[in-house]
Amino acid sequence: MSTTVSDFLAFQQAAPTAYHAVAALCESLARQGYRRLREQEVWTLRPGDRCFLTRGGTSLIAFALPPETPTALRITAAHSDSPTFRLRPQPELKLENRYVRLDVEPYGGAIFASWLDRPLSIAGRLLVREGDRLTAKLVRLDRDSCLIPHVAIHMNRDANKGTEYRANVDMLPLWSGGEGASWLQAVAEAVGCDAADVVSHDLFLYNRTPGSVWGEDGEFVSAPRLDDLMCAWAGLQAMPGLARGAASLPRDVIAMACVFDHEEVGSLSRTGADGSFLTDTALRVAGCLGLGAEETRRMFAGSFLVSADNAHAVHPNHAEYADPANRVWMNGGVVIKHSAQQKYVTEALSDALFTEVCRRAGVPVQHYVNRADLPGGSTLGRLAVGHLSIPAVDIGLAQLAMHSSYETAGARDLDALCAALRAFYQLPFRLTDSAIDFGGPNP
Repeated sequence: MSTTVSDFLAFQQAAPTAYHAVAALCESLARQGYRRLREQEVWTLRPGDRCFLTRGGTSLIAFALPPETPTALRITAAHSDSPTFRLRPQPELKLENRYVRLDVEPYGGAIFASWLDRPLSIAGRLLVREGDRLTAKLVRLDRDSCLIPHVAIHMNRDANKGTEYRANVDMLPLWSGGEGASWLQAVAEAVGCDAADVVSHDLFLYNRTPGSVWGEDGEFVSAPRLDDLMCAWAGLQAMPGLARGAASLPRDVIAMACVFDHEEVGSLSRTGADGSFLTDTALRVAGCLGLGAEETRRMFAGSFLVSADNAHAVHPNHAEYADPANRVWMNGGVVIKHSAQQKYVTEALSDALFTEVCRRAGVPVQHYVNRADLPGGSTLGRLAVGHLSIPAVDIGLAQLAMHSSYETAGARDLDALCAALRAFYQLPFRLTDSAIDFGGPNP
């Protein structure tokens, strides 16, 4: 197992929810000397500063300022959330005073069957009363605490012919046999408070199965929430000061890494890519550096965004679902995603730019489109550039079983992605509507 994969799996295990993912990334940034900013406070920024801020506890933006007046932003964007099940405000359901189940609703487009008969637990955020203050506390029941059982095949002889799972019936997790602590007592105890002091909560189920590297040559990695924690983690690792042996930035470029929430449910929220977080931050940074309106607009015009979210690898048992020519494979390198319907923002200029970045980084590139009669989903790139209108490309890593509770990707691809994103931040380039000038010799 490479150091990159082992470091990622340690992060993945610490990130059962978007709240925990952002908290873990914040800790990593702080250890490397990045200064925390808060949106409600006055900012003082100077050339060379490295800072980060969060919104809502589930979205994060980190940036590194150059020593000279900036003329461009280099932005990576990924998302912190994954399909799961969210506990409802009053989730306890009793069955004949024997079983206690939890009332949950789907979050995002999960593959329901992948959540059955697996050890599950609860994590998220509590709002706790502490005197005259209500405090947000991260919570994680770090133990096998619930499970969603299948119906036995003896009671459903057609189970292997395809089953429709009803979210309000089939997907309710079993919490207890009617004895022991309630769910509320358990989460309160986990944060050291009384159940009566828990005012509200954002709680989710998560798969407890640890990540694994496997295959004859250790070529595959499987874990919960690979989509999109792989890209979120890689984007931060590529930032100045976090990457091993990272070179310095171009002297007039701001490096920025974004991790947004709510991509799996449309991104239209104050913490999503279809909100104002990126634009608010970019404008505020420009203002703190003394850039006027004209200079800020020129800086945006020279900027570029890499939207990073995983792509569908050719399935070993169903290769027919992939496009016959533009299909991608695990361990085949970084994937550039295309869509005539603008589900992905890639066009010829942004494709060429990022392909050249990967070539200079020594990273192989693959190209992905959905099969023409199987329209796929979209991601956050087109939403982000709807607010900050700059050139962009959609990329990712090839994976299997997207939106399963346990997904699979290529173990070697993570190193490739980190190398490509480091090169994206570090290489000098200028782009117009008709040309891309890298200038200088290849590194």
